Amino acid sequence: MARHMRMSRRLQLCAAAIAVAVPLAGCTASSPAPDRTPGDRSPNSTEMRLAAFDSCQELVEDLRKAAKASVGVYGLPGNEAIPEAMAIGGARTLAGTAPASSTNNHEADADEPDIVKTDGRRIVAIDGNVLQVVDAASRVRTGSIDLGMPDGRLLLSGNVALVLGSEVVLVDLSGAPTIVSRYKPDSGTVVDARLTGGTARVVLRTTPQIVFRSNATDFKDLLKDNQAAIDKASAEAWLPAWTLSTGTTTARGHVDCNQVSRPPSYSGGSLLSVLTFDVSQPTLSSGDPITVVADGDTVYSNGKNLYVANDQRWRLDRTPGRAAAPVRQETDLYRFTTSGNQKPVFAASGTVPGFLINQYALSEWDSHLRVATTSQNQSAVRVLNDKLAQVGVVDGLGKNEQIHAVRFLGPRGYVVTFRQTDPLYTLDLSTPTSPKVTGDLKITGYSAHLQPVGDNRLIGIGQEADPTGRVTGLQVALFDVADPAAPRRLSQHQVPGAQSEAEYDPHALLWWPATKLLVVPVFAGDRVAGSAAGAVALRVTDEGISEVGKVARAGVRRSLVIGEVLWSLTDGGLQVSQMSTMEELDWVGW
Repeated sequence: MARHMRMSRRLQLCAAAIAVAVPLAGCTASSPAPDRTPGDRSPNSTEMRLAAFDSCQELVEDLRKAAKASVGVYGLPGNEAIPEAMAIGGARTLAGTAPASSTNNHEADADEPDIVKTDGRRIVAIDGNVLQVVDAASRVRTGSIDLGMPDGRLLLSGNVALVLGSEVVLVDLSGAPTIVSRYKPDSGTVVDARLTGGTARVVLRTTPQIVFRSNATDFKDLLKDNQAAIDKASAEAWLPAWTLSTGTTTARGHVDCNQVSRPPSYSGGSLLSVLTFDVSQPTLSSGDPITVVADGDTVYSNGKNLYVANDQRWRLDRTPGRAAAPVRQETDLYRFTTSGNQKPVFAASGTVPGFLINQYALSEWDSHLRVATTSQNQSAVRVLNDKLAQVGVVDGLGKNEQIHAVRFLGPRGYVVTFRQTDPLYTLDLSTPTSPKVTGDLKITGYSAHLQPVGDNRLIGIGQEADPTGRVTGLQVALFDVADPAAPRRLSQHQVPGAQSEAEYDPHALLWWPATKLLVVPVFAGDRVAGSAAGAVALRVTDEGISEVGKVARAGVRRSLVIGEVLWSLTDGGLQVSQMSTMEELDWVGW
């Protein structure tokens, strides 16, 4: 519980910082990085092309040049450490299943990794280092296994779970849970993954394996020593490598130089790989990676195409003694086509001005990608073709405000911006070359996530605020968007002083259309009356919102429906509740 609350507090601070447009250290998983060299392109350009390196020598020379331009006294962006001489204390080195819900996904054909999954027969959850398995019918924990890594996320397919964290771990669930294979990158982190059918696509970001050691105390000398270390790095230092363990067998592999592609300009600080794992196979493979010299922090997929976005928001040159490089006010986009269990094919790359809020700022419809971004003092939605070249734009949204939520639904789009009030913009995107704003609704507070809840109805999960923009607590709002020219707020449910994990992670939200049930986790810094419940259950009709009850157990992270009951995941177990009243029926602990 303490671990979860520490994480939640950090995310609360990040959300608060964004709300007032004040950067807060540690609010992004991506570390700062300077503008890219070699090569540059016009900021008005929207299309980039990838090319292979002609040789390992060319790859090493180009990446050395780019890395020397981006290295600071603390190392390369994304892999920084305090220099040895300046450190304190020394140097640092399935049949018969019941109807069941998934956790909340962006697209139906691209399942997303989360901390709990169910197939209607069993529930598989991760708590800390341990994967837990519970039989839904008997409400008994049937097995568990220590994964050897904390805070993983899982995908479930048949009798296997694919767990993603510092490694990729394949777990057999046909009997007692057993680890079958481990894929461990030598230097890298899993950005995200998607599962379509029995094929998982895993996006991996790797950084060069270069040891920066210096006894210098002067910043200029430190920088020279770091650049000298880059000059000495061999090709192997840059190429993604991995160890694959299955049973008693261990094999090593790496990406070859001729398998790496490059855009016209880049930082050289990291490489992006898309791995493919057929989870119907008995063991993991090498992932057959496709690798690009790029960075990436946001993944979107609809099952046919996979997009990786490289958001430059936090990439500043922090090197003491050097002028700070300006932030590139743009986001790079890469599109890969995916089919069956075949290796992805790179299809296009491009760039758009501004920054994404999350994956919901991306959506493909009718072979066009819609992208919502905030740049400087306004926001825009751009429509890109299959080459990721811009064909249409609607801008001027929320001047002097930032985007807080986006949802694209077929030919329509919805964008929430916020500073003191919450304009909900409705967009007509039916003609890609001529997107337009059709209406807006100005109310206090803001929505951080927009969830469709039937025809022409949206739920907004976010914060209420007073007229000055000061947030006052959790708000669940129901919007009528039947008339695009005149969106209306029909109903609200507020929990003063509270927040919800669903505001920054939509997986935490449960929407069960069969009974129009919405379950929202709730937490508060103090036990404000009505906010102590672990989750609030709401009935959402076309006319309004009414409270069904509360899951009165602190620390609720997720909720699932299996048959006629609600399962709520907390740190330490699962609560079983009567879906119509939220009355507790059982508790399965571990």
